[in-house]
Amino acid sequence: MTGMNFFNRLRDDTLFAAGAWRALRQSMPIAKNPTRVFPLLMAEVAERHGDKPALISAAETLSYRALIARANRYARWALAQDLRKGEVVCLMMPNRPEFLAIWLGIISAGGAVALLNTNLAGPALAHCIDLVEPSHVIVADVLASALDSAKAHLTTSPRIWVHGTADGIDRAIAALPDAPLSAAERPALTIDDRALFIYTSGTTGMPKAANVNHYRVMLAALGFAGVMGARASDRMYDCLPMYHTTGGLVATGALLVKGGSVVIREKFSASAFWDDVVRHECTLFQYVGELCRYLLNASPTLDEARHRLRLACGNGLRPDIWPAFQKRFRIPRIIEFYAATEGNVTLFNFEGRPGAIGRLPRLLERRFPVRLVRFDVACEMPVRDARGFCIRCAPGETGEAIGRIVNDPLVPSGRFEGYADRDDSERKILRDVFAPGDAWFRTGDLMRQDARGYFYFVDRVGDTFRWKGENVSTPEVAAALTAFAGIRDANVYGVEVAGYEGRAGMATIVADGRLDLAALRAHLHARLPPYARPLFLRLGGELELTMTFKPKKLDLVAQGFDPARTDDPLYFDDPRAGVYLPIDAALFAEIIAGRIKL
Repeated sequence: MTGMNFFNRLRDDTLFAAGAWRALRQSMPIAKNPTRVFPLLMAEVAERHGDKPALISAAETLSYRALIARANRYARWALAQDLRKGEVVCLMMPNRPEFLAIWLGIISAGGAVALLNTNLAGPALAHCIDLVEPSHVIVADVLASALDSAKAHLTTSPRIWVHGTADGIDRAIAALPDAPLSAAERPALTIDDRALFIYTSGTTGMPKAANVNHYRVMLAALGFAGVMGARASDRMYDCLPMYHTTGGLVATGALLVKGGSVVIREKFSASAFWDDVVRHECTLFQYVGELCRYLLNASPTLDEARHRLRLACGNGLRPDIWPAFQKRFRIPRIIEFYAATEGNVTLFNFEGRPGAIGRLPRLLERRFPVRLVRFDVACEMPVRDARGFCIRCAPGETGEAIGRIVNDPLVPSGRFEGYADRDDSERKILRDVFAPGDAWFRTGDLMRQDARGYFYFVDRVGDTFRWKGENVSTPEVAAALTAFAGIRDANVYGVEVAGYEGRAGMATIVADGRLDLAALRAHLHARLPPYARPLFLRLGGELELTMTFKPKKLDLVAQGFDPARTDDPLYFDDPRAGVYLPIDAALFAEIIAGRIKL
């Protein structure tokens, strides 16, 4: 090893050790004090920080004192409904301080809150609600119509509470006491009790409801507070959906446990981003890779050089834009991470190596067992050797990332908490991997690892692809397509579009006759969230199937939406005209040149 390589490795190991130690030091007390759950921790923080702003938004600002007071009211609302310990309330609300106050209050009263994706409607929304069998649903008035569209498809009968109307739940809780719950009111809670359901598409099928117990809530908050070195003087800019773990637990919790402030924006806006960051004097922001690409492609502004940011933390920042993004916007430090809401695999790139999602030095491999195993793309399962065991990947070889499941009360981070549906949980467990009887969590992500131990994301496994920072379930999209009169079959997949993060949705459909494309477009826009609607359609003959009767996708993905590679009619959902346009050579050239915003 040359002298320069030695010092580079020493520097990287030092940076990794410092970041890992901060995170570990913050999270170590969680298992040692199992009755100190997040609501109790937040009450302690509120005692110290009182009238300091906790959550800041365009609509309202809640101080620490006001946040806890409002959460106490929602806790008493839950108790007034005789909500049993673990009983579920669904919450469907855009980003706003009230969102956090609601679930914080309900979980302090022993309930569990399912955070519904605000883009959903109709059958997909009904599926997510039925999955957790709630007794109540709280919905913001601006999303009430989406919930109405799901009612006919529900098999459960929760009571609906609207927030923001003259007789809404917010009016009801205003009359309740905001003092802390008494010992008689407060249920006995531990870190093992369920707190939230957070939905994830995973790698197959419809959305799954991941179990998030109080331990995971605490780990997300305290662990990331350590990762980012959060302090009371920090302000976090959070424009990510609060129904996801990153926007709703990491970005908020990591600051709140330290007495910092969180600036909440309802939706990301590239044009308003830097103005917000500068005006609110933010020092941190949480990102997903697509957000960074949008900012890099936006026109320069004066504010982009006036900010006080010291750190950006997130996942999915592509290696081809990382250096340019960091240089143009003068971001002192970027921490990329990899984690799954329901899983036990977490990686951090403390060293700022572009493209890497994290690493595990060899000294830590035994303590945090993450492995890559060879993967058979055709059957979508890890490869087994002659003895029936999985095969570890060599450096540079792509395989599926897995994490060993450890059911040890002293190591709760090694557990797999699973989903609301037991069958969904079992499908994510890989057994007899390296020894008889062992069990590992399947991430559903293909990665490669270099000789230094850095992991690099390659692709998703199975029926899911990412677009606009969201997981798109192809069975969900296919179901929406085949529900349209005249469509007999559909094969949904993601295709790469130059200059865009992830894969854009495309579907090859088999129709019985001439399709009314305008009616089909209206049908899809009514049933699917924007990121899941296929941008490209291909009208084909019979679908080719594998031996296990799954539609073949590899050739279709390779051909994409290029009219030169197929004789099948191709169509593009043109956002300018609001119609499906036939794709010819000229339109194809416009799309790949980036002249049409997708």
